Parts: sequence; structure tokens; C-alpha cells
Amino acid sequence: MSPTVYFVIPCYNEEEVLEETVKRLTEKLDSMRQQGLANEKSRMLLVNDGSKDRTWEIITRLHGENPYVEGVKLAHNRGHQNAVLCGLMTAMPLCDCAISLDADLQDDTDALDKFVAKYLEGCDVVYGVRNKRDTDTWFKRTTAEGYYKILHLLGVDVVFNHADYRLMSRRALEALSEYKEVNLFLRGIVPLIGYRSDYVYYDRHERFAGESKYPLKKMIALALDGITSFSVKPLKLISNFGILVSALSVFGLLYALISYFAGWAVSGWTAIVCSIWLLGGLQMLCLGVVGGYIGKIYSEVKARPRYRVEEFLRNPPKE
Repeated sequence: MSPTVYFVIPCYNEEEVLEETVKRLTEKLDSMRQQGLANEKSRMLLVNDGSKDRTWEIITRLHGENPYVEGVKLAHNRGHQNAVLCGLMTAMPLCDCAISLDADLQDDTDALDKFVAKYLEGCDVVYGVRNKRDTDTWFKRTTAEGYYKILHLLGVDVVFNHADYRLMSRRALEALSEYKEVNLFLRGIVPLIGYRSDYVYYDRHERFAGESKYPLKKMIALALDGITSFSVKPLKLISNFGILVSALSVFGLLYALISYFAGWAVSGWTAIVCSIWLLGGLQMLCLGVVGGYIGKIYSEVKARPRYRVEEFLRNPPKE
């Protein structure tokens, strides 16, 4: 029996690309139904993450024109990760499996058949992994690959060159719903679920239209979320560094005393100033890292809602 498949697509200011996205995914759902990879209850769920353009207006119109299109409108902008989670949790009781992908058509839609084929083989999670990063700039490619390596060094279990293009079964979605973190990093949470998983490799395309909604500032914020939400090694590094500096200071004190009594002491204004600035800067850096973790704790303790749905446009199957 063919599964009910939901495509979950977070949208933020995507008016330039949305109609083409829906057109291509409609063709893909028709093709998958013919191949027995999806049934007539399958849908695409567009999540409007507080867009400031005509995105929700377009979603509403397409919902009325296309039986595959469903829409969720968030009350205000909550960020990409929360929008993806909202879509997945909305789709969970309605589907057998859900596939999250971006609205900009950079994720290869031809790989969707392979995702569902892996699901039918018994996989609960299927990760979309990029074959190469030729479409990225040198800076983005270098920093992204370096970031994945740093995460592994810090003990964070993430899939190399995987973003948020993945399939999750209903069972995996139910497990995901039990994770209550306010500071979301889905790339780190999903591997913790532990069910059977596999990979689908694909080539990422250029953006069809519009501009990237992940500028450098947001990429850095997501990167820091990934580190601080899944690893305490930075805190351990600070502790070890503090022990090292304390040990060195003891040797420095002994050297200073010996120099004083031996008559070697020479006034060294430059050395004193440099050491003060160096240690002061390191202390501020360490306080910043500790403060980052305290800020995360503060957000988690408040336990505010991660998103709020203002409107849900359903297209239920005809009886």
C-alpha cells in the first residue's frame, strides 16, 4: 500500500519562487502516485514563517486552486528551525512520513523518490547528503566543512554535509516531539532518535529566484546553537585552560622571586602591559562562553512556546 507522504516547506519571503516550487512538487507528487510511492492523501505543507511579502497570500490562493497544497501561518517569525518543526508536528498525525525541504528549489526534487524508496525498505530517517558543494562560494564551503569537523571534535553527532533535507517516519516524528528544547538544532537532535537510518546523495542546485534567507549572521547563530546545545566541551576547555594558566603563573612567580633576590630584575613595562591585556582578553572571552551557556539555560527554563499557529489551511482527501 502506498504511503501518505507530506512535503514540509518552511517559507520566509518566498513570493518570487513559491509558485514554481508548488508547480514542480505537484508534478513530483503526481509522478510518485503513479509509481506507488505516494497515495492520494499526500500533500505539500507550506509553513509561512512571518513573511513580510505576499507569501501567505500566494499560499492561500494556491490552497484554493491545488488540492495538494496545505498551509500553516505562524503568528510571527520564529526562524527556520521552528518553522520546520511546526510543519513536521502539524503533518505528524496526517502522514506516514514527512520530508522537509527548502522552498528555493536548491534541494534536488528528483531525490524525493529515493527518500520514499528507503522508507519503504524500513528506514525511519533518511538524510539528504550533498555530493559536493560546487554551488557555494569558497568562503561558505570552507567554513561549512570546517564547522562539521569542529562539531565532530566536540562530540556532536551530525551527518556531514547534511542540512534539513530529510525524511522522517511518523514513528520518528513522534520521538522528535518528545524533545522539548527551546534552542533548536534539528541536525543534532534527529540523530539522537536512534531509529534505522540511511542516506540519499544529491547535487544541490542554484537558488531558483530571490535571495538567501540565511545570511552570515544567521549562519553563525545556527552554528553556535549547534555547539552550545549539544556539547559542554567548550566549558571543559575553559577549565583546563584556567588550570594551565594557574600552573604557569606559579612558575612565573617563582621566576620573579628568584630574579628579584638575584638582582636580575629589570623594569619591563611592555611585558606587564601585554600580559595584562592578554589575560584580560582571555578572561572576557571565557566569560562570554560561560554567559552563552547561561543564556541558553535561561531560555530553556522559561519554556516559552517555540511557535504559535495562527491559521491552518487543510485540504482533506475526498471521501
